[in-house]
Amino acid sequence: MIVWILFLTAILFFLALDLGVFNKTPHIISSKEAGKWTALFVSVSFLFSGVIYWIYKNGYIDNPTNLTPSLAAVKYITGYLIELSLSVDNIFVIAIIFASFKIPQKFQHRVLFWGILGAIAFRGLMIYFGVLLINKFSWMTYVFGAFLIFTAIKMLFKGEEEEEFNPKKSFVFRSLRKIIPVTMHMEGQKFFIRRRHITFATPLFVALIVIEVMDVLFAMDSVPAILAITSDPFLVFSSNIFAILGLRSMYFFLANMLEKFSYLEYSLIAILTFVGIKMLIIHYFKFPEWVSLTFIALALAAGIMYSLFMDKNSKTEH
Repeated sequence: MIVWILFLTAILFFLALDLGVFNKTPHIISSKEAGKWTALFVSVSFLFSGVIYWIYKNGYIDNPTNLTPSLAAVKYITGYLIELSLSVDNIFVIAIIFASFKIPQKFQHRVLFWGILGAIAFRGLMIYFGVLLINKFSWMTYVFGAFLIFTAIKMLFKGEEEEEFNPKKSFVFRSLRKIIPVTMHMEGQKFFIRRRHITFATPLFVALIVIEVMDVLFAMDSVPAILAITSDPFLVFSSNIFAILGLRSMYFFLANMLEKFSYLEYSLIAILTFVGIKMLIIHYFKFPEWVSLTFIALALAAGIMYSLFMDKNSKTEH
């Protein structure tokens, strides 16, 4: 329990430091600044695997699946890479939401900051119940595995019309307008404004709610995916949180380059299919952990390299 408390305290302390010190004044985050933060988050996330090794070696936390320190560290890295890769689709959706509600760049960080707090809470709940289901009903691994393969097939064959997402026509936005009056005029970085004794939600708050709901939908893919790697609650939660924390800086770093990684989606399809199959056969055959880690890393690298190669060829032809 002490490890959980220390971990959550450290995360909340960093978030408070982030908003209260590093980003106290709203400003446009340049690709260079975002690149530095992304490099920092990724580095810290990988270095945390050493902390995982130390925690499990000394028995400072419950180890329900009896993992060795080395295996725990490898499972954490594998889970982190899965969460990081599946976050790419989230970045695309966030960009569409910000564009739809015309959120100025200097206020986007504030929206994502509060979005992370909500994501931590929702992911925590989903992970808790996901682990509970798998530990109580072993056959749930088949359900999660089949769901991941179904998701991969759906991504592979989805039509152009399914790719177009209009936040203003979404169920979330329409439902929100029934609950509270919404103004489409910006009022600085305020989430709410009061006019003639009536409280209105601003585009910032609307964008925040839509992003939160979309994150829950994305978590329905990512949480079962990481549960295919391990059902250890701390490993699942910590890898999720580090991926979420890095999502903000990665968004600002990649927002203007998303079109360059158009083939990365096939990497995500391959990863979802792999972990889905792994869950379906887990009671009959278990892949060595290095196989999972290698496959995910190679799938990501192949998607990035091929996307950049095709983008370069496209520019050369024009």
